[in-house]
Amino acid sequence: MTEVDRTDVQARIAELIGRRPMVGAAIGVVRDGRVDSLTLHGLSNVATGRPVSEDTVFRVASITKTFTAIAIMQLCERGAVDLDAPAQGYLRAYRLAPERPDFRSPTLRQLLTHTAGVGETVHPAKLVFPDFGESVAPGATIPSLAEYYRGALALQAEPGTRWTYSNHGFATLGQIVEDVSGVTLAKYLHEHVFEPLGMHDTTMSSLSYPHARLATGYTYRRNGPRPVPLREMVTAGAASAYSTVRDMGRYLAALMNGGANEFGTVLAADTLATMFEPQYQPDPRIPGMGLGFFRAEMGGHRVIEHQGILTGFDSQIWVAPDDKVGVMAFTNGAHRAMLWLPAETSSLMRGLLGVADEEIRTDVAQHPALWGQLCGDYRVPGRLSDVRAKAMVGAGIRVQVHHGRLVLRVLTPVPGLYRGLALHPDDPHDPLAFRIDLTEYGLGTLRVVFTRSPLSGATAMHMDVMPITARRRSR
Repeated sequence: MTEVDRTDVQARIAELIGRRPMVGAAIGVVRDGRVDSLTLHGLSNVATGRPVSEDTVFRVASITKTFTAIAIMQLCERGAVDLDAPAQGYLRAYRLAPERPDFRSPTLRQLLTHTAGVGETVHPAKLVFPDFGESVAPGATIPSLAEYYRGALALQAEPGTRWTYSNHGFATLGQIVEDVSGVTLAKYLHEHVFEPLGMHDTTMSSLSYPHARLATGYTYRRNGPRPVPLREMVTAGAASAYSTVRDMGRYLAALMNGGANEFGTVLAADTLATMFEPQYQPDPRIPGMGLGFFRAEMGGHRVIEHQGILTGFDSQIWVAPDDKVGVMAFTNGAHRAMLWLPAETSSLMRGLLGVADEEIRTDVAQHPALWGQLCGDYRVPGRLSDVRAKAMVGAGIRVQVHHGRLVLRVLTPVPGLYRGLALHPDDPHDPLAFRIDLTEYGLGTLRVVFTRSPLSGATAMHMDVMPITARRRSR
């Protein structure tokens, strides 16, 4: 990155920080195997006035899933597991229990792509608890997964038939790492992932650090930031990791350099490339999922990413492996960061790649003759307890014509979404591709594509923010 580029990046990050209220943040750019630009902002602890530094330890939440995925792929390289074999064959601690006798056993590949049929929650009564009941109070004993699942984790859908984001699928992958390797997940990751990459300050427990190094998480209230008690996660393989911006820079360097950085190697380049390839795509126009990583496309550049969210903490990583550039961002308290952090850092990543932000097009013709095929009520399969999906699509989605425009209404209490969002044509060669404008919610724009079955005539809707599919209800 040239000095001019670095100055521009730092200016864009400064603008971001100026736009968004946050307690503390670390935002960096990694290029050609090293941290090229790093901005440290605010406080890691308000009460003590301690500033954010390179040594500040953040919770990286669901980015943990990518570490667990790498561990599974290491076992695969050694011939200890087969991605397409039934996961139950490697899982000793508890059963994967199908809710119907005709369900097949899920594979490791399906667990890695959130398509194993595991629901988002396993104890719906705990939805009102912190972290949906997946964490324990400070000082409490963390139960084993066998205890937490009471000996069996339910499969709520036929494996391979739908995508449902689930911590429990990746917690199960972490348990498989333990059952196959014979050591705890924390020990395995330390010895085979973190230490080889020089990530000496990355662990699976807050007890590994002096208290002064840990960032305190905050939520925003009307009277300012409020500290959040530190709770440890039961679903360790999905969300338990702690790290520093220095270590995460080394991690991104390995992701963009075929599994190796200046300290060592964790995977063969071909194996890592497989993780970045589309392993689940509901439609070819949607980037879909790799193995443990979400996929994106930015102006013809291949990009992988993952977000991490726990109460008081938000994180995001982006890597363009072919361009050897990445972006990382970590906060310990920012108002509605789970909404805007992916969009803001995506824009920063696009700038590094020389790609303009996606915008609503005005040069693509409407096709009213097709609207009748698209209008109707759409439903995302799943349970009310699949809270992330329901947060996106509410009780369902309605596509209708309003004031001469095709609009999408989300059946949700959010007024703007319920009123409807215009479906703007997005591709002159594809009349079933649209884009909606979510900039007022901090989400940028979202691509929506439709497909129609040539046999049944059924219509499905696919979204690129997550590979969720909504199907039109029969009339």
